[in-house]
Amino acid sequence: MTITVFIRYQLDPFKRAKFEEYSKNWLSVIPRCGGDLIGYWMPHEGTNNIAFALVSFESLAAYEQYRARLRTDKAAMENFNFAEDHKFILGEERTFLRQVTA
Repeated sequence: MTITVFIRYQLDPFKRAKFEEYSKNWLSVIPRCGGDLIGYWMPHEGTNNIAFALVSFESLAAYEQYRARLRTDKAAMENFNFAEDHKFILGEERTFLRQVTA
């Protein structure tokens, strides 16, 4: 069963450009480590401090393998450190979804 990880980010609204850079850095890393990146979404109108990402995996086990690969990937670790250094992500929530309709 395919699962999709829905990530909800709470951002520092004054550092949205840093989050945009962070999300673009994942474009090659996520697929290389085993995720199917559906995309990142940034505020356009309305709420200015919430962003989202969707990444799909063949199974929960595949997601766990992906997480392990991220910890050994140089570019992934650089991007995690970039987020930590610039403190633009104030909170993160993950929800694991399964598709029920097409």
